[in-house]
Amino acid sequence: MTDYAKSLGARLRAIRTQQGLSLHGVEEKSQGRWKAVVVGSYERGDRAVTVQRLSELADFYGVPVNELLPEGHATASGAANEPAARLVIDLEQLSTVPADKAAPLARYAATIQSQRGDYNGRVLSIRQEDLRSLAVIYDASPGALTEQLIGWGVLHPEARRAIEA
Repeated sequence: MTDYAKSLGARLRAIRTQQGLSLHGVEEKSQGRWKAVVVGSYERGDRAVTVQRLSELADFYGVPVNELLPEGHATASGAANEPAARLVIDLEQLSTVPADKAAPLARYAATIQSQRGDYNGRVLSIRQEDLRSLAVIYDASPGALTEQLIGWGVLHPEARRAIEA
């Protein structure tokens, strides 16, 4: 087992557990498409996962493929340096934002959740493209919106790195 396989398996396990799923829960939720024993072997690094299967698993979990890849390893763009900053909306914190300010973000997040079939209700990973779209909705620059979201406590301050990249 390689370090990469261990790291990939740890990422897969982290995503699964963040969603509150057991291995058997994955099998049940996928209606048998993802067998518990197979997902477990991916997570332990005992079994190699193809790019196709990794993409399908990312779709099942409702996350971008790069969220499943171990940090510090080469991505499709070939960047093996510093991991990209994550844009993660804290959906629970969104409830503390004044309704008139939060409504566009709440609708946008609900749409993404619906498309992904991801209803864990706690956090939502978004892409830079999503942030740019939200900036248009809020009539702000991506940087200004990022600062507003950080100020509301909806976005972690590390998100600043994502807009600087």
